[in-house]
Amino acid sequence: MTPDPRFQRTLSGFDARRTPILRADVLVIGIGVAGASAALAAAEAGASVLVLHKTPAEESNTSWAQGGFAAVLGQDDNLALHEKDTLTVGAGLSDPAIVKLVVGSGPQSVAWLAQLGASFDRAPGGGYQLSREGGHTVSRVVHSHGDSTGREIQRTLYEAVSGNPKITCRPDAFVRDLIVHEGRCVGALASVGKHDARVDLAVEAGTVILATGGAGQIYRETTNPIGACGDGVALGFRAGARVADMEFVQFHPTTLYIAGAARFLISEVVRGAGAVLVDRKGERFMQGVHPMKDLAPRDVVSRAILDRMVETGDTHVFLDLRAVRGNPHELFPSISRICASFDIDIQKDPIPVRPGAHYFIGGVASGLHGETGMPGLYAVGECSSSGLHGANRLASNSLLEGAVFGRRAGLHAAEHSTARPKGLPREIAPPPMVANPPKLHLDDVLYSLKSLMWLKVGLKRDREGLADAFERIGLWNHYLMRACDDSVSACELANMLTTSALVTKAALLREESRGTHWRIDFPQREDVRFCHSTVLQMAGNGTIGVHQGPNHPPSDR
Repeated sequence: MTPDPRFQRTLSGFDARRTPILRADVLVIGIGVAGASAALAAAEAGASVLVLHKTPAEESNTSWAQGGFAAVLGQDDNLALHEKDTLTVGAGLSDPAIVKLVVGSGPQSVAWLAQLGASFDRAPGGGYQLSREGGHTVSRVVHSHGDSTGREIQRTLYEAVSGNPKITCRPDAFVRDLIVHEGRCVGALASVGKHDARVDLAVEAGTVILATGGAGQIYRETTNPIGACGDGVALGFRAGARVADMEFVQFHPTTLYIAGAARFLISEVVRGAGAVLVDRKGERFMQGVHPMKDLAPRDVVSRAILDRMVETGDTHVFLDLRAVRGNPHELFPSISRICASFDIDIQKDPIPVRPGAHYFIGGVASGLHGETGMPGLYAVGECSSSGLHGANRLASNSLLEGAVFGRRAGLHAAEHSTARPKGLPREIAPPPMVANPPKLHLDDVLYSLKSLMWLKVGLKRDREGLADAFERIGLWNHYLMRACDDSVSACELANMLTTSALVTKAALLREESRGTHWRIDFPQREDVRFCHSTVLQMAGNGTIGVHQGPNHPPSDR
């Protein structure tokens, strides 16, 4: 049997005598809804804040979010109902206390964003216009400009962050490693600048908040922007933090599929407005699959699409908007514009769609304030595992989670940023050089990884495919470690290989089907054996150590 892959604790070295050092009370890594909310809260608490982000704010996962922000604002809604919907979709693994906390903070979070300047769509009576998405029993999703909610929230938060004198933003900053000294996270190593103008530097911080977003780019088909590479999960794992629920990857059912074109999310709001899924013969296929039909939870819809693609031999199905209430061009302007560039008139032409990796439920395990268990380190948003989503995320709960936990972590991190040790270590030894290092084509390894994850660690999984994937990922990681390449591209690929290995290992361990995780060799849900989180942590020899998270009662609550 091939031994488990081993991972390095650091990707590069550090020498305080030769490396420029920046200092801040709170370091935030990421600029999406979670990172920006954390930065603002920390600054409001009086901390000096440094924000490092590798891609422009408009390329964050938040900015690409179309659907909206789930919150109890309608007359036919209440907190208990939102909690119930979240727990039901979470398939027995959501933490009820976390669900209550986040759902209860929804209305205040919308009010806070509106106060900052976010413009949300209004109904004729003056209240918020609310939409319904998959898994919700009532309309409770606030949106902006129809299908541009994330862009509006990102614009609002980035303007607030940029205008705050206690916050400094450094774009084009790739964080290579977290710095752990005497058992505490005390900062990070980063490369800042573009291409040949990059400068390596260190950041000393009282507290560090990971808010790097998701990892959709480890899959061939994804709705995520190019920067979603699992950086935060890999950083936390290498630093010694625990990660949880990595097997649960949510695939969005409806991604625009045209061969050769970039994938584009077709928001669930479209189905909430009356659009239906059909095959190439125009036949609906969600009727009889689930009581909520086209608005069933995303894992159900995604697998139903995959099954129909297999049955018909097609590469996609279609989303038919002819039954949408109102003018779809006015309701969904961004979707209309993108589809029109491919000569698709969404008012009369069906949109070709197929599933794509969309949201990572797992991440660095975090608590009520985003704390990770490692002193000085916090994790919020998609790179964290807070216990809100369980085995499957309720649509539009992600922006809500990012805002709520971002603010909680920012405040807590600011309050604890003075408990820093003496400072950074004098030096960190770089990974050892090896004789005759292999020469790798990083792009070829990356493409092979994305294809492997899509085929063997995607919507449907089995032991043989997962074991093969785990072995191949370990082999590629071994080659990359031996190559001694510390370029940003190589470090990003190392993060993707690490994240992929964690997803695959967790999927191998969970011998059941639950939520987004579907094992064709174990198609039943097994509450007696698996009603708990799978927790992974780097072992002393660099392999992936396994822990069992707390047990949950065997029910959906």
